[in-house]
Amino acid sequence: MRQLSVISRRVAAAAVSLVLVGGAAACGPEGDDDAASGGERDAAPAKGGTLSVLNAVPQENFDPARLYTSGGGNVPSLVFRTLTTRNREDGAAGAKVVPDLATDLGKPSENATVWTYKLKAGLKYEDGSAITSGDVKYGIERSFAAELSGGAPYLRDWLVGGDDYPGPYEKKGKGGLDSIETPDARTIVFHLKKPEGEFPYLATQTQFTPVPKAKDEGTKYEEHPVSSGPYKVVKNTGDGERLVLERNPHWSAKTDPERHAYPDRIDVKSGLDSAVINQRLSTGSGADAAAVTTDTNLGPAELAQVSGDKKLADRVGTGRFGYTNYLAFNPKVKPFDDPKVRQAVSYAVNRTSVANAAGGSSLAEPATTYLPNQKSFGYTPYDHFPAGKTGDPKKAAKLLREAGYKNGLKITLTHSTAKDFETSPEIASAVQDALKKAGITVKLEGLEDNDYKETVHSVKGEPGLFLAHWGADWPSGGPFLAPIYDGRQIVRNGSNYNHAQLDDASVNDEIDAVNKLTDLDAAARRWGALDKKTGEKAVTVPLFHPVYKRLFGKDVKNVVISDWTGVLDISQVSVK
Repeated sequence: MRQLSVISRRVAAAAVSLVLVGGAAACGPEGDDDAASGGERDAAPAKGGTLSVLNAVPQENFDPARLYTSGGGNVPSLVFRTLTTRNREDGAAGAKVVPDLATDLGKPSENATVWTYKLKAGLKYEDGSAITSGDVKYGIERSFAAELSGGAPYLRDWLVGGDDYPGPYEKKGKGGLDSIETPDARTIVFHLKKPEGEFPYLATQTQFTPVPKAKDEGTKYEEHPVSSGPYKVVKNTGDGERLVLERNPHWSAKTDPERHAYPDRIDVKSGLDSAVINQRLSTGSGADAAAVTTDTNLGPAELAQVSGDKKLADRVGTGRFGYTNYLAFNPKVKPFDDPKVRQAVSYAVNRTSVANAAGGSSLAEPATTYLPNQKSFGYTPYDHFPAGKTGDPKKAAKLLREAGYKNGLKITLTHSTAKDFETSPEIASAVQDALKKAGITVKLEGLEDNDYKETVHSVKGEPGLFLAHWGADWPSGGPFLAPIYDGRQIVRNGSNYNHAQLDDASVNDEIDAVNKLTDLDAAARRWGALDKKTGEKAVTVPLFHPVYKRLFGKDVKNVVISDWTGVLDISQVSVK
């Protein structure tokens, strides 16, 4: 999750102010769960044409070992297929995991420590050669190489022997990982250190992409990775700033019901100014009529201007990604060692003013639960310290008096000075103003973004109260709750995310119990119950969940935005 959090912050930072060219626009009705409504997007999709992708952030390190992504709706999924993938549907239906290269979601052992997958028959690379289980194994092994670092850390943590494996380029690693077996060309078996019922989710990560050993060029592999998906790379310049994809003639839709691959060509231009991206999409002239963005939001100023233009309104896609912005307490720092002080802050928060500071209700939905309000996470409604829409300063002041602070309280709130709508000065100021009404005087401590991250993730230097955020690597409560509340994940000499340094045996035991479940729906219900339980400890104050509003070109059809990524799914788009 850690890297995804960074990516999401960069995405949020892309929301900028500009006057839309071609007149004002109106976004769709608030509360509408559809990605967009009416217009060209509902026309029947057809094959052919070129889809342009206009992005702010370059698609760097286009190597499946180095990408921190499940390939959900973005470009990597067009080239890299994995054992499993996400269901390519709108909204909540798109938060389900489904088979991709594999015939099913995997067959677990009784205790979920051994997972066996069978590859589909007839799978081929772009050169027509067969994809084998050995290629999947090798693709995973090379992701352990130091020179190919950057991907998700789970395989190193989960696989037996993973923590010591140096990758296949080192003499010690040439024999491969013994915990991955390939008894035949279509079977692959994984041996894990402990039960992991959510292994099918992990198998969506690009590290599970097959890589033919004979074609591996180490760090140069990203220039032309061998495609297992519907498109192959024909150009990669500027470290992902310009990426051109064309059809893989050996890809078969019969083995891949998830990706439609309508366009003949995908032209990705990155490193663009966010204002320019939105301007080009709104105008929609020439090739930009068949263009999309997967990382640039409409910002508050833009949404304030969008009114009265039905055509543009029909070209605003709405996405929700499992992500929570919150206040984090460090109970090791006074006065936050007192639960009543933490509860007082919880009651005093004005979520309406916080949401307004984050861009308004169109871009930020107030939150009272740590888990996002989506079924796949196990969302269980609760509000242990009900502050209403604008806070409850009287209740907060009463708790402060009970805690011994009859004349009020002075505290410090740490935040980043970056304008990213998450830990920004504006949100910090909104919190400051709300707490003042309860007799809490808040001193704001703004740090340059790198200093902020180093400070809040250090056990030794972590402040008592700071703005924080978290997103999930896949739509489940597991990668959301465990890093924040599992006492065994406290990192004392590195980046720590268990900011409360909570080490509660009952919480740790429940995390272990849920990890054993291979029934993902049952696991979701347990994650929701655990969220409610940990919420009572008042070590976080959930503030809001972000909403993404993005334009797409007037010739773009078949818009699909799932709750897994919150991003328009390129594999579904048609431009003809």
